[in-house]
Amino acid sequence: MSTNNASAKSKSRSAARLASVQALYQMDMEDIGIARLLNEFHSHRLGQEIEDALYADADPDFFDDVVSGVDARRAEIDELVDGKLGEKWKMERLDKTMLQLLRCGTYELIARPDVPTATVIDEYLDVAHAFFDKKDAKFVNGLLDAVAKDVRAR
Repeated sequence: MSTNNASAKSKSRSAARLASVQALYQMDMEDIGIARLLNEFHSHRLGQEIEDALYADADPDFFDDVVSGVDARRAEIDELVDGKLGEKWKMERLDKTMLQLLRCGTYELIARPDVPTATVIDEYLDVAHAFFDKKDAKFVNGLLDAVAKDVRAR
């Protein structure tokens, strides 16, 4: 794969990660089914222009895998995330966007061995910076690193 192709793939996966967090947030807020959600994002969001903002061209297969994977393995993912929260923290206290971000990152760590651990953590740190301040981004880094230590051989 050429450098340009690798760069394009990386950017489209980054866009897919951001869209996955947004889609899962929408799914929780509106309580819509996975098929309708995926269809809506494919038809109206991925690579589309909305209110003069162009959505990046996301890798649709990667997007589908992350969103569907989080949905299918939510109980397993939530158990891993919950196990890394401090004893005073409960998942219900997490910001809804933060929760989806952590679910997506955890899913990739457990189900996408083709994506290096550092890439998963760095990518979701970037997503965190789009929504949160530096302190919250450090929280994402720490939690996903702790999950990675449990689920991936280094």
